[in-house]
Amino acid sequence: MGRVGVSVRVLATVAGLALLFAGTFWGSDDGFPFAPFRMYAGVNPPDDDAPDPRVEGTLATGAATPLGQIETGIRRAEVEAKQDRYVAEPALLAEIAEAYARRHPGAPPVVEVRLVMRWHEIRDSRPTGHHRDEVLAVWRAA
Repeated sequence: MGRVGVSVRVLATVAGLALLFAGTFWGSDDGFPFAPFRMYAGVNPPDDDAPDPRVEGTLATGAATPLGQIETGIRRAEVEAKQDRYVAEPALLAEIAEAYARRHPGAPPVVEVRLVMRWHEIRDSRPTGHHRDEVLAVWRAA
């Protein structure tokens, strides 16, 4: 291999290592594989409840409806990534109601969106089958 080939390979290696280093300290899931995929980056203690965020809604008819990916087209990971923003600014949950309306034209509108954390009880690293719900944020149509 010539000098140019070696130089290109060394440069590519240095650039890859620099991206890995920067991603390790300042990266987010969006930068994977050059940043940690935090979903798998830790472990919970054996008796900590497991969080399960979900989005629920109420239609104008009063009926409750889940507002997951099938209903809105918004992936769970996108909701989880914005969870802190939704809690700080519940008005942002209106975008989920809008996504539902785009996917279900002619359906009754969503008049309330709730960001709910379902805590699954874990004992000795095993689910007990019990859970509790905590409402983190609520948006209501004006």
